[in-house]
Amino acid sequence: QERLVESGGGLVQAGGSLNLSCVVSEGTFSPIAMGWFRQAPGKEREFVAAVSWGGSSTYYADSVEGRFTISRAGSKNTVYLRMNSLKPEDTAIYYCNAVRYGDRYSPYDSWGQGTQVTVSS
Repeated sequence: QERLVESGGGLVQAGGSLNLSCVVSEGTFSPIAMGWFRQAPGKEREFVAAVSWGGSSTYYADSVEGRFTISRAGSKNTVYLRMNSLKPEDTAIYYCNAVRYGDRYSPYDSWGQGTQVTVSS
């Protein structure tokens, strides 16, 4: 059973929006913050956004601040990323994973399949 399942990616024109979802299998992590990351072709995986366990606190990479919104379902096992005003440079595979709140990396080596986001100019 996959522990992290991302979905919601697709092809969108610049300026458009997408909503990504990440479902975490119950019992995968202890109560912990969750983050979104992305990896563009030929580049390292980079931090995008994170949300606290309770869902009340968030922080973002400078490149997406003001355009993306991370949130967490009440059940805590689903994390969302609302992406507005998309740019071609947002094109990447998007992944979710646990983070220690305040960090911009995940301490876990196991990742899901990710979901592809492609923004056309």
